[in-house]
Amino acid sequence: MPFSYLTQLHCPKCGQVYRPDEIQQLCVCGSPLLVDYDLQELKKQWGPSALAGRPSTLWRYHESLPVTSPENVITLGEGMTPPLPMNRLGADMGIGRLWMKDEGVIPTGSFKARGAAVGISKAKELGVRELAMPTNGNAGAAWALYAARAGIRASIVMPVGAPLITRNECAVSGANLHLVNGLISDAGKIVGQAVKEHGLYDASTLKEPYRIEGKKTMGLEIAEQLEWKVPDVILYPTGGGVGLIGIYKALRELAELGWIADKLPAS
Repeated sequence: MPFSYLTQLHCPKCGQVYRPDEIQQLCVCGSPLLVDYDLQELKKQWGPSALAGRPSTLWRYHESLPVTSPENVITLGEGMTPPLPMNRLGADMGIGRLWMKDEGVIPTGSFKARGAAVGISKAKELGVRELAMPTNGNAGAAWALYAARAGIRASIVMPVGAPLITRNECAVSGANLHLVNGLISDAGKIVGQAVKEHGLYDASTLKEPYRIEGKKTMGLEIAEQLEWKVPDVILYPTGGGVGLIGIYKALRELAELGWIADKLPAS
């Protein structure tokens, strides 16, 4: 079996298709890109039983992730965070079964580690040497640390008011950390200019396609941890929207694979 069943990238807005073995950012129409897999072929070769005995990391789902060679996987052991029963809170809210998936135990201490792990791994596979991104803190810390693990240079631009702990993580990782006396929008303008002038890989939210694939693994894990049943409702903080897109994409792909019923939770 191939390590990944990756086939192409496509634009959900205009339908343009892109090759996955070349660096891609946004579509020519300006829309973010989504990653496609040969799910019909994967369905013939892969089922839930194949996960038995695999490491308890997000890479247990490598067939449905975009990294095509295992030597390009950059990992700190991320994934398979525990679902915790919230019995007393659930009782107070009148919810019979309330669970919280604890992303606080993931490497780097940030839920952004999932997107960074897959995004950096694919960047390595594509030959990226240096990336840049604006951040309010968490994403910059995660991407800086995974980039250091991969030997990729990282330039991180964040507001001077960002949390000290994430600033320290960037500095310790050896990233080029630039503090801006302004908002993340100001940081974004600086990164955009640097990308144009120096040809850097733009790792900004939704400007590279693979962070979504890392975040997707939250949805895959939720389904597996609930024995391939989906909850009635999933509550997730929106932020930049990557996590919501990723979880939705995961559940749609699982439904197409036949691993879950074709009935999605409310959100």
